[in-house]
Amino acid sequence: MAMSVGQDGDEDEVMSNINTTPLVDVMLVLLIIFLITIPVVTHTVPLQLPKETIQPLQTTPKSIEIAVNKDGDFFWNETHVDAQTLLTKLKTVSVQTPQPEVHVRGDQFTRYEFIGRVITACERAGIAKVSFITEPPARGG
Repeated sequence: MAMSVGQDGDEDEVMSNINTTPLVDVMLVLLIIFLITIPVVTHTVPLQLPKETIQPLQTTPKSIEIAVNKDGDFFWNETHVDAQTLLTKLKTVSVQTPQPEVHVRGDQFTRYEFIGRVITACERAGIAKVSFITEPPARGG
């Protein structure tokens, strides 16, 4: 530790050195506090979470694919339909045994309102299983 002691008669001279010792002391104390508290914060209630593997969804011939573009237009297996026709078609397929699955493909920029209309139509028609089709994220990029 360095200490400045007055020189021979030069006591009126201003000391131009910055004493960084208190700064280092404070930083070391903060570092020790963070090292002690971080392991305590990261621990949570010990749980055994279920393991789940996701299988890619295979479209079967009995699956119904409804696409919604960014403008809110509905497509029944690549054929443009309006909302009333969509509901009518869903009602006709909902009585089939086994009931086909409905796969909803929505454009990335589609407003949620349009996807919600498809889900509401499926609910009103009595469709039991509705799935959303997405693309997996790009790998390695």
